[in-house]
Amino acid sequence: MRRISKLTRVAVGVASLGLVATACGGTSGDSGDSDSNDKGVAIAYDVGGKGDQSFNDAAYAGLTKAKDEFGYKTADIEPTEGETDADKEQRLASLAKQGYNPVIGVGFAYGPAMKAVAAKYPKTTFGIVDSVVEGKNVASLVFAEEQASYLAGVAAAKATKTDVVGFVGGVDVPLIHKFEAGYKQGVQDTNSKVKVLSQYLTQTAEEGGFSSPDKGKAAAEGQIEKKADVLYAAAGLSGQGVIEAAAKAKVWAIGVDSDQYKQAALAPYKNYILTSALKDVGGAVYALAKSVNDDKPLSGTQTFDLKVNGVGLSESNPEFAKVAGLQDAVNKAKQEIIDGKIKVNTE
Repeated sequence: MRRISKLTRVAVGVASLGLVATACGGTSGDSGDSDSNDKGVAIAYDVGGKGDQSFNDAAYAGLTKAKDEFGYKTADIEPTEGETDADKEQRLASLAKQGYNPVIGVGFAYGPAMKAVAAKYPKTTFGIVDSVVEGKNVASLVFAEEQASYLAGVAAAKATKTDVVGFVGGVDVPLIHKFEAGYKQGVQDTNSKVKVLSQYLTQTAEEGGFSSPDKGKAAAEGQIEKKADVLYAAAGLSGQGVIEAAAKAKVWAIGVDSDQYKQAALAPYKNYILTSALKDVGGAVYALAKSVNDDKPLSGTQTFDLKVNGVGLSESNPEFAKVAGLQDAVNKAKQEIIDGKIKVNTE
């Protein structure tokens, strides 16, 4: 089957979000260098794996949507503890050789492996979430996390009663700096009297910053002791510990990536999850799968922002609407970001 390269727009939706992505050329999705070219989509998870109620689970939602809609066979592969780039490269290569198309690495850690493997399998479409990898057959699926985090900051500033709020980052890396920067700016633009406490759990992912709820819980408890009454975590699986600590102290938590108010594993704490900064990873996974299915594979950098509803802020908790001035402030900020009146910091 011949893949066609041309400008296209793909409208997608997962959960409450829709996305529009622009494809600027593509390459053959048929793979003469694989066992088959019709198996469907495969994803390789980031640290924390499936069940994090956040980033990885959002990717799985996109995989499931593609499977249901297109009748795809699918594969989703867990990471291993302490794995190397060579391990990641072997995993991606194995999926491509088996005939999965597209093959998606969920997380920036797949960058070096993706670059190497994509070059070896030029007829397979690859996708990487949260990183930019150059390659004619690679779609870099990146997000304006800072925009969603700005809205989370607006919400925190409106909801706090102590004028102290917290941010917990999983790992001290540029991607998580975007979350922190947007959040701090949203808080300060809304109420300059509010203090933001920030803490990173680890310096590297290998130390468990994205996969240790106990570390998240300890960090949150420390911020709560300092009077923080709204806590925002961008920490993957570790964020569950932050939410647990907030619920125990009866203060607000702000979730991340998925609508964590709706996550079954977090149901015991849902009444204290005010909102979540949404990042439609599932929509991006689905968009890439759909583009391959339509013979118009995406490639190049695909940016998902507020303009295309690729990021946003959830309103599932009924208490969200009860916080004085919160809804209007969020709506105003969202429109001003879309219109370019607010430039959100990324660092």
